[in-house]
Amino acid sequence: MLGFETVVGLLLPSWEELQLSVAAAAFLIVAYWFLTLGDGVDRTLVETSAGAEMDDDEKEMDQSKGDLHSNSAYLIKVKLLAAKNLRGANLNGTSDPYAIISCGAEKCFSSMVPGSRNPIWREGFNFAVDELPVKIIVTIYGWDIIRRSAVLGSVTIPVEHEGRTGAIWYTLDGASGQVCLHIKTHKLQVDSSRVLDGCSGANTQRKAFADQEPMVFHQKHGPLQTIFNLLSDEIVEHSYSCALERSFLYHGRIYISAWNICFHSNVFSKQIKVTVPFGDIDEIKRSRHAIINPAITVILRVGAGGHGVPPLGNGDGKVRYKFASFWNRNHVLRNLQHAVQKYHTMFEAEKKEREPSTLLDFIKEKQQPALLYFVKEKKMPTLPAHSSSSFRGSESQSNISEEFVAKIEQFQPFIKEEVLTRIYNDVFPCTAEQFFKFVLDDGSTFTNEYHTARKDFNLIVSQWHASSEYNGQVRDVKYRTLCNFPLCPPDIPVTELQHTFLSADKKNLVFETVQQTEGVPFASYFEAHCRWSVETVSESSCTVDITFGAYFKKWCLLQSKIKSAAVDDNKKVYKIRLDAARSYITKSRTSNIASSSAVTQENN
Repeated sequence: MLGFETVVGLLLPSWEELQLSVAAAAFLIVAYWFLTLGDGVDRTLVETSAGAEMDDDEKEMDQSKGDLHSNSAYLIKVKLLAAKNLRGANLNGTSDPYAIISCGAEKCFSSMVPGSRNPIWREGFNFAVDELPVKIIVTIYGWDIIRRSAVLGSVTIPVEHEGRTGAIWYTLDGASGQVCLHIKTHKLQVDSSRVLDGCSGANTQRKAFADQEPMVFHQKHGPLQTIFNLLSDEIVEHSYSCALERSFLYHGRIYISAWNICFHSNVFSKQIKVTVPFGDIDEIKRSRHAIINPAITVILRVGAGGHGVPPLGNGDGKVRYKFASFWNRNHVLRNLQHAVQKYHTMFEAEKKEREPSTLLDFIKEKQQPALLYFVKEKKMPTLPAHSSSSFRGSESQSNISEEFVAKIEQFQPFIKEEVLTRIYNDVFPCTAEQFFKFVLDDGSTFTNEYHTARKDFNLIVSQWHASSEYNGQVRDVKYRTLCNFPLCPPDIPVTELQHTFLSADKKNLVFETVQQTEGVPFASYFEAHCRWSVETVSESSCTVDITFGAYFKKWCLLQSKIKSAAVDDNKKVYKIRLDAARSYITKSRTSNIASSSAVTQENN
């Protein structure tokens, strides 16, 4: 009997075990209802989150309506609030959902919510568009550690006019599920900054700078082009081995350029590509992975969204990427922070260069050339005296009359005076009029002989013709020249725009050039501006003063180095050119004297 009671006690549960089982079953039922069947909590959280933003949206809308102009763009703010009843993509019936929000060519990633079919995000994404209507496409994916992420559903929402939608549940086109979005659209001034707190800001700005003029590069594409499909002028400044924190550490390599932080990993044939524009970064700070692994966390601004793979979410609405397993975490952190600082310096300089000079524009409109010359003269820095060997003869600048310069100022300037630096001054054995005749005139062979001696080819020299835009005459000189720079092709095309003006008394000559090249790094960023000022000082001599400078149409990080290198190189180039011109003038004068003597003898 005792044995039977012992066996029954072992097989049947005790009263305490029954109570624990019932409590566990009740907890599972409530949890299942909360996560799958019930939407009251989700809806309450969503409506609370959406309602908390109404006041801020009202303020932004009121501010924007007071500044509307006919030429305006649109800012679309998409708030991804939550989703419910998503399809289970994992073996345990749950999903690791994240969303990709697209508007035109722009695409942003939400954070990934692990182990949920009813995720709550409360994340915002900003898109700047030029016109309406546009379509917002939201696609929900289930993250997979190894395989390609599974599509859980998508929805397309047309945005046709200004206003807001409120928090609306949209049914996904997949097997099941809904997503809750809050969309607000309002006009934005074109003149205001388009670098918004959102994923479209930095990308749009980068493309806008690149679209100003095509970049021509002949070097081989690097990893930024082959892996991330970035622009050809973007090069790797630093690269380090590290790992991206997701479900586990995806080991790969991080690349730092002037515009982006890029990460690439290929673990178990799963491609991970992350591209974070510096314009979307709010903070870069030290952190740790698994307590002992030093890491770097890149925190993005509110509304920026992820780029490439889902970022890590946070309660403050700022998503982030965490990189770990560096050989030297502090060294990488310093380089990242320095790169971000350089980017913002570049951006601020670009903004200042785009700001027009109100005073000078007003003077130009009123056509006051004398005052314009006075203002520009005050802006010109005092040129220091040079003791360089390239300065021969008189060390004083040519004193071209103010009346002569004021007459030129009535027209649009051909070159940018503020970038010019004096590189050459010498005395030539001819007058200003003879200088034009021997060196620059259409009948002169000096240009052809000079470029032939330089081994240039495909030379095309147009005829001088009057210009209504610039006072005097203009022409184009095109040729191909040899290039010994490592990143250049063997020869590159050069276009030189030339402008000349000879005063009425034929004692002052101004010869200006704007040189543009292709095929060298950063060639589309700058032009070479040069001015020759020739003044007659006697019946048989004149002074030739040359100023040169590199004018940057777009800011670049190597601007100061390119400027100094261009000035140093062109000091040598123009010395050789002036020596050739001196020899050509001397030879031409001797030939003319000999011809005159022969004619005189024949007449006698």
